[in-house]
Amino acid sequence: NVHGRAILYADRMTGSMQRAIEETERRRQKQVAFNETHSITPRGIVKQVVDVMEGARAEGGAPLPKGKLRARLGKGAKKPAGAAQTPSIHELRPEQALRRMKQLESEMFKHARNLEFEEAARLRDEIEVLRRAGFGLLEVKAG
Repeated sequence: NVHGRAILYADRMTGSMQRAIEETERRRQKQVAFNETHSITPRGIVKQVVDVMEGARAEGGAPLPKGKLRARLGKGAKKPAGAAQTPSIHELRPEQALRRMKQLESEMFKHARNLEFEEAARLRDEIEVLRRAGFGLLEVKAG
């Protein structure tokens, strides 16, 4: 980062830690000299953090229900025999789409917790594509 700070946690300083710190300091001095020679002022990036979890909310702004989603009657088209790759959206049966959406949602929240917002947003968009495709899924409250 711009300030060149790192916090290391250890019970004692090892030789490899000392060498790594010395190498980092050597590189930093070299970078500072280069920056001064070329009149460069280091700046951190400024990035707007978007609430990727907005995509995981219902139309009215309330969080999506934790209840189960259930497919209505009818199973839809079956996956062709011998198909090795992931089926396209239109080849999924409703229960497959439901499983895929739950899997993607779980991954999306994991990436959001890890501050991997771009990946979380990509997964959110993929969930939205599946949701918009329909599949005759109905929300059913658990209980």
